[in-house]
Amino acid sequence: MSKNTGVRAQQAEETRARILKAAITVFTRDGYSGGRIEKISAEAESNDRMIYYYFGSKEKLFVKVLEHTYERFNQAEITLELDPSTPVATLRQVVAFVWDYYVQHPEFVAILSIENLHKGKHAKQSSELRRLSGEAVGVLRPIIESGQEQGLFRDDVDLKHVYLMIASLCYFYNSNLHTLTSFLGQDMGGQGQRQDWLAFIQDLVVRGVMVLPDSSV
Repeated sequence: MSKNTGVRAQQAEETRARILKAAITVFTRDGYSGGRIEKISAEAESNDRMIYYYFGSKEKLFVKVLEHTYERFNQAEITLELDPSTPVATLRQVVAFVWDYYVQHPEFVAILSIENLHKGKHAKQSSELRRLSGEAVGVLRPIIESGQEQGLFRDDVDLKHVYLMIASLCYFYNSNLHTLTSFLGQDMGGQGQRQDWLAFIQDLVVRGVMVLPDSSV
C-alpha cells in the first residue's frame, strides 16, 4: 500500500469517526426524528454527501450509532480487573461499574431510550448487537460460577436474569431521572441520592443470587 493510499484511508476513518460522534450528539439532543442529516453534517463539520457515502442513510447511521454505543460500553467493561475468586465483592464491583457508566454517559441512556420508542426497529437490523450483548452477559459468567462453586450463589441462577436485574436497576433511575425528581420531590441527581441508590442496588443484586438460609431448620 502506497503512502498516499494510507493517508487517504486514515483521513476516511477520521471523517467516519467524526460523523459518528456528531450523530451521537445530535440524536441524543434531538431524538431520531429531530436528528436530521443536515444537523449531523454541520456538527461534524462535514457535508450531507459524506454521510450518505459512508453510512448510506440516516437509518443505517443510527444502526451504527447503536452498535458504537454498546461497543464503547463493552470496551470500558473489559478494562475492569475482576477477580472471580471473590464473587460477592466482584459482583458488587460490576454493579458499580454499570451504574457509574450510565451516570457518566447520559448519551448511552438517551440512545437506548430513543431506540425503545421506535420499538427496536434499528436494533433488529444490526448483525452485531447479538455478539455485543453476549459479551456483556459473558462478563458475569465466571463470577456467578465461582460463587456457585463456593456455595455462596444459588445453582439455579440464570446469567441473563442477573444481567437484566443489574441493567434495569441502573437504567430506570437514569432514564427517568427528571420525572422521578419531580414525582418524589427530591433531587435524584444529587450525589447523595445517587450513592444511596448504588449501595442499595449492590445489596439487592447480591441478595438476589445468594443461597437462602434453610427456613425449615
